[in-house]
Amino acid sequence: MSLESSNDPQPPAGQRWLVLDDPTVIRAVAHPIRLDLMELMGREGRLTTADAARELGISHGLASHHLRQLAKYGFVEQIEGKDNRERPWRLVFTSQRIQGTDANPDLADAADVYERIAAERAVARFIDWQRRRGGWSAAWNQQAGLGQTNVYLTFDELAGLNGAINDLITRYVDERPIDDLASRPPGSVPVNITTFVVPLAQPQPPEEAEEAG
Repeated sequence: MSLESSNDPQPPAGQRWLVLDDPTVIRAVAHPIRLDLMELMGREGRLTTADAARELGISHGLASHHLRQLAKYGFVEQIEGKDNRERPWRLVFTSQRIQGTDANPDLADAADVYERIAAERAVARFIDWQRRRGGWSAAWNQQAGLGQTNVYLTFDELAGLNGAINDLITRYVDERPIDDLASRPPGSVPVNITTFVVPLAQPQPPEEAEEAG
């Protein structure tokens, strides 16, 4: 596991990237409460253990345990507070990516667990949106929700499409790191954008895949 340095060919502008390449670390963060804590920390910028426990409806002891586990693996850190009371926590990074699954089966298994939990959380958010969307304007409802499309693509076309989508989103992520409250424009709200790219056919034979690549 490592933070991407300024020596990377194209370092992100405002993001602090964490490269996840250790199965133990990935399994450590793939926990619903820990993911909730990091999401909450991104929204608030920083928060104390007491704040976290209150917001998530868990005990102070449980919040403290999971925050310290996140700190152990380098995801969060404590900083100086405004007074001598409890020190707040903040994110060490704002974005992450898993790397090396092709060469490490154990890493691939850990990534599968992480992706499964992330997918379950995305579905839960969508169901919650269905419950809440009556309180939002028609304009917001038109832009939110579920969209699905099946289309035949070559590998190169799929790579180009993914790259174009990523470029559109990354512009805003770079300008507004998730925990940078000052970068949020008036009227902005947190929006979760989850994409599932699922090939619906059987894998190509190796020789055909090489030709397609």
